[in-house]
Amino acid sequence: MAAVIHPSAIVDAGAQLGSGTHVWHFAHVCAGARIGRECSLGQGVFVGNDVVIGDRVKIQNQVSVYDAVTLEDEVFCGPSMVFTNVHNPRAAVPRKHEYRRTLVRRGATLGANCTIVCGTTIGEYAFVGAGAVVSRDVPAFALVVGVPARRIGWMSRHGQRLALPASGQGQARCPATGERYRLVGEALAVMAA
Repeated sequence: MAAVIHPSAIVDAGAQLGSGTHVWHFAHVCAGARIGRECSLGQGVFVGNDVVIGDRVKIQNQVSVYDAVTLEDEVFCGPSMVFTNVHNPRAAVPRKHEYRRTLVRRGATLGANCTIVCGTTIGEYAFVGAGAVVSRDVPAFALVVGVPARRIGWMSRHGQRLALPASGQGQARCPATGERYRLVGEALAVMAA
């Protein structure tokens, strides 16, 4: 199935869109963008030239995915969340050669109106709460909130909060799927079945 592009959207020649991807109203995808299969780019989304987006990614309305951002498979970008790509911008000082790369790993959720400061990595299945400001790396499965974002807990792959402390030792099951997790210090991992 070919990509579906709304008549009001602009997809520049050279952009790569995977099968089943939908580009909605007033979106703009630049020529160098590479977007996977079965993605959804909401109203007013902008995707820069140096952007890679995996499969089944959902980008809600009014999100700009600027150059130097990579979103792995099944990432969720909430409405009006923000990416940056220059750490210390000035209108009068060109800094395109100083872009810092941002990586959002598989299955991560970026809540509405959160800000991801460039140069950070968001771990797989991490969950960034609405309005949070992320200025440092977020571990896999971590739940972070606030300004600046801080870890307050852990999330399952299914998006359910796990009954574990923010750090230390412990085990928990996902309340939705029963999948088991083990916390050791600052890292959470899925336990073998």
